[in-house]
Amino acid sequence: MYAVFRAGGKQFRAEPGKKIRIPSMAVEPGESVTFDDILLTSDGKDVQVGAPSVKGAKVKAEVVRNGR
Repeated sequence: MYAVFRAGGKQFRAEPGKKIRIPSMAVEPGESVTFDDILLTSDGKDVQVGAPSVKGAKVKAEVVRNGR
C-alpha cells in the first residue's frame, strides 16, 4: 500500500511505517499532519490515479523531528 502526494511543490511517496523527509514544514515534533493533495494510491492490487487528485484520499503522518 502506498500513496504519492504533493507537498511544498514536490512529490513524495508515502508507505505505512516508512519515514520520509519533507523540507520546509512549520510543524513541531510529535504533531500530526494531514496531506490531501493525493496524486495516486495503490493497495498492491488496484491503482487509483487522480485527475488531478484522488477524491477522499488523505495521508496522515506524525512529525518525528525537524532539522536539516
